[in-house]
Amino acid sequence: MQAGIIKLSELIQNEIQSYDIIRDPENLYDPISYILELGGKRLRPLLTLLGTQLYTNNLDKAMIPALGVEVFHNFSLVHDDIMDQAPLRRGKPTVHHKWNANTAILAGDVMLVKAYELIAAVEDQHLRQVMKLFSECATGVCEGQQYDMDFEQSDEVSIEDYLEMIRLKTAVLLGFALELGGIIGGASSEDQALLRSFGENIGIGFQIKDDLLDVFGDEQKVGKQIAGDIIANKKTFLLIKALEKADEATYDQLIDWLEAKDFDPKQKVKAVTAIYKKLGVKEEAEAVMNEYFTQGLASLKKLNVDKMRIASLKAFTLNLIEREN
Repeated sequence: MQAGIIKLSELIQNEIQSYDIIRDPENLYDPISYILELGGKRLRPLLTLLGTQLYTNNLDKAMIPALGVEVFHNFSLVHDDIMDQAPLRRGKPTVHHKWNANTAILAGDVMLVKAYELIAAVEDQHLRQVMKLFSECATGVCEGQQYDMDFEQSDEVSIEDYLEMIRLKTAVLLGFALELGGIIGGASSEDQALLRSFGENIGIGFQIKDDLLDVFGDEQKVGKQIAGDIIANKKTFLLIKALEKADEATYDQLIDWLEAKDFDPKQKVKAVTAIYKKLGVKEEAEAVMNEYFTQGLASLKKLNVDKMRIASLKAFTLNLIEREN
């Protein structure tokens, strides 16, 4: 019998809690325990289990690799938070704020090594394929982060550029997580490709949703600083589309805020958010987000599995569309 999303989430949480992290030196390993214990949605390991469960009800072989996916994701968060100078993660101080940047960098490095170790727990027959796919995925995530940083200094970022950046930074990991689950479960090569496509499409939709929540979400529900993207001048879908659509006067207002060195953050957020509303970029972002979710669901329908097995994965996707954090 298939396990539901709640049961799968419990299995993942139990695996994280039972993960035996070395305790010495404390200043290296305590930050790892801290970031893993902060919680989060655990979407990526959940996708690995959902991918496996499409083909088998035996999830034992998927648990440790799924944990590896979550450890890798949290490694990327620790390093991203340093680069973004983010004060909060999941409503709590980021690792570099609680300790310091050097400690956070080193703890993240160890998490990357541990992620490889955990994902390598797949059966020997899958090891070479999985390691190749994971290396490609990890490289893509780093490329996406570099593009993200490059975009902060560029005035020539298009929507197409942005969508490719978030595909690399966010979506390829969701695609890998699902494909990994399929490989473990015994999916055909055709189904593995469909799972990767599904994961990448919903990953792009997921990131656009994040852009929307950053500006229009509830800080208590989102669990991090609201409008941090506006304050940091991050090139999000909303900002790029606003720059494309703005008339001359509105464009000049946006540029003034982007170039301002000394400003009241609350005033900047209020002014830029008002411009977004005036130009209707929220609605355009929602339309593109829904398009990617629709493309993902189309790949899901093509899988060569019993349609009843797809129900949990489809429900998961619908939850992503409606989420508030």
